[in-house]
Amino acid sequence: MIKSMTGFGAAKGASGKLEISVEIKSVNNRHFDCSVKIPRIFAQIEEQLKAVAGTYISRGKVDISVFIDSSNADDIEVRANHSLAKEYIMALREIAAENNLSGDIRVADLIRYPDILQVAKREIDADVLGNDIGGILDKALQGFNEMRLREGAKLKDDILIRIEQISKLIELAEEVSPQSVQTYREKLEARMMEILHSSTIDESRILTEVAIFADRVAIDEEIIRLKSHIAQLDELLAQSEPVGRKIDFLLQEINREVNTIGSKGSDPAMSKIVVALKSEIEKIREQAQNIE
Repeated sequence: MIKSMTGFGAAKGASGKLEISVEIKSVNNRHFDCSVKIPRIFAQIEEQLKAVAGTYISRGKVDISVFIDSSNADDIEVRANHSLAKEYIMALREIAAENNLSGDIRVADLIRYPDILQVAKREIDADVLGNDIGGILDKALQGFNEMRLREGAKLKDDILIRIEQISKLIELAEEVSPQSVQTYREKLEARMMEILHSSTIDESRILTEVAIFADRVAIDEEIIRLKSHIAQLDELLAQSEPVGRKIDFLLQEINREVNTIGSKGSDPAMSKIVVALKSEIEKIREQAQNIE
């Protein structure tokens, strides 16, 4: 189904005692451009998260925000420097023996010396954290995709209405085209009678002029190509893969054919049809810019 490039999704979860919230939003862009906002100490998992997003999204400007709350995490660790403690004990015993001092060495006294106890934050396993955040992001992406599908369905419905209108205008152009040739013939006959001041004119000359005009304003080929392009557009809208770029290219081809029709004659009725066609094409183009 058609997906919009605009969407939003959010999910919450945990990694150990770290509470994690993930938000993802996107807007239109010609290519896939993903940025991740995450606390700097976890920056090493940015590429992993971009890869997860890339499995769902083919193009668009995507922003992923990761919020990590460690207020409930027991990530503080107190470590004893045993080798340093042994050195202090040996030094104290030497001092006692050298100076005939007595007394036990107590732990409470020993820990007063520098660096016996060291306070540090426990290291976080980047792989585990990356996988956990990736799983939460995956949930956010599911909601994100559901929103994009809903928006895509609206875009598709609007484009289908425009396509129906374009098809009607093409049929009208087919009807008007022969009439413009007949109108030209009538005007040519009247003009020649006026110039020659006679009711009899050279029929063969009239036929020749009309044939040249008919060939110049013929739009049969353009109509055939337009119908083919419209059929292709219908097919693209029925596909489930990303088709935004293909639709954009096809609209350029449709617009080119309409411009050719407009340049082939100055008949007021046909000019009106061309203006209406270009208006509908532009409306589709505006909607297509939102399609992935």
